[in-house]
Amino acid sequence: MAKTPTSRIDKLLSSMGYGSRREVAQLAMAGRILLDAAKVSDVAKRIPISADLQSRMKINGEALDPIAGMVILLNKPLGMTCSHKEIGKLVYDILPARWRRRDPAISTIGRLDKQTSGLLLLTDDGDLLHRVISPKHHVTKTYRATLAQPLNGTEGAIFASGELLLEGEDKPLAPAALTVISKTEALLSVTEGRYHQVRRMFAATGNHVEALHRESLGGLSLPDDMPSGQWRLLREDEIALIFE
Repeated sequence: MAKTPTSRIDKLLSSMGYGSRREVAQLAMAGRILLDAAKVSDVAKRIPISADLQSRMKINGEALDPIAGMVILLNKPLGMTCSHKEIGKLVYDILPARWRRRDPAISTIGRLDKQTSGLLLLTDDGDLLHRVISPKHHVTKTYRATLAQPLNGTEGAIFASGELLLEGEDKPLAPAALTVISKTEALLSVTEGRYHQVRRMFAATGNHVEALHRESLGGLSLPDDMPSGQWRLLREDEIALIFE
């Protein structure tokens, strides 16, 4: 049986964004850190990092944030970028401010451009992130595209051929599946993540994407009742859906 890892309280809370070790010590001195309903006086004490720690510890009267290994589902709004450094509105601004200071850092699993909305995952689990974006796992991403011009009827065969070359590239795209919804709306499922891929695919057929929304990633779909800008943590069984 694997041994449960332990950590000093100040080191753990600092890595979760609650402040520097000195600031965590000050929180404890003020009686604002509770463990099993008792005030923590010694932040140098080592404690097991177990699954129940989130329910056992409170900071400033609130339950401890999720420990490392979390996956966040976000319905990304338009106008926000998937970056830590760019100027303007960032998807990380939607999350609690202290989460920007977590170590390991929270990163997006892949990216949606500023003018694309919909399902976006964020995680501090580097292994999971690389599994999802790795081409060898062929995780399907499905987008709803609203088009400027009516579909001409040839797009499905072109996308499914595995022979489509995007402008400026010399490697054909992997086959992709098109589902027509109306003359100017379709679902497109791809297994790659090339730069602006869906927009460029329709551009290759002489069309223009006016609106783009990601609906699913693998077997995980964006809930119909999740408003734009809302997020929640995923359960283990929901994370497993990504690879179905």
